[in-house]
Amino acid sequence: MIVMINGAFGSGKTSAATKLQPLIPNSMIYDPEEIGYMLRNVIVDDVRMDVEKTDDFQDMELWKVLTVKVAREIRQKYDKHLIVPMTIYKSEQFSYIHRGLKEIDTDLFHFTLMTSMETLHERLLKRGDKPDGWTFQQAVKCVEAFHGSRFEEYIQTDGQTTDDVVNFITSKVLSNRK
Repeated sequence: MIVMINGAFGSGKTSAATKLQPLIPNSMIYDPEEIGYMLRNVIVDDVRMDVEKTDDFQDMELWKVLTVKVAREIRQKYDKHLIVPMTIYKSEQFSYIHRGLKEIDTDLFHFTLMTSMETLHERLLKRGDKPDGWTFQQAVKCVEAFHGSRFEEYIQTDGQTTDDVVNFITSKVLSNRK
């Protein structure tokens, strides 16, 4: 099984994944941001293609390719269910990764954590992000992009605790496994 937890930066993906992982036997968290950080360090600006010279490592072709390949290798080597928290709102990257993960395991769940802009900004400030920082700059385009059927199961998180979100995901994921 693979559980994708999507949403804007600050929507609670990592918090939910961290609380969800002990509830799903034989599971681990796989965070594709780590692939992005590695690529940022390895593929320096003067090596990147012009379209990859942005402030978002998801614009690097290798990011989406390696995200799927590393997931496949982890599954084959360690045989663990994957919990994948990531903000992925760009259509091409989402389609590629979703399709790739579905090929790895047809038991794929995708949840998108939705929240109001006000709540999102409050959460970003609470975790120490700067109002003029990168995550704040991404908030509007993320929230707008997540509307539409491609992002599947929505979880409205305004007024919800992380436990509420995790209980919802657990009920959906574990009820399908019976």
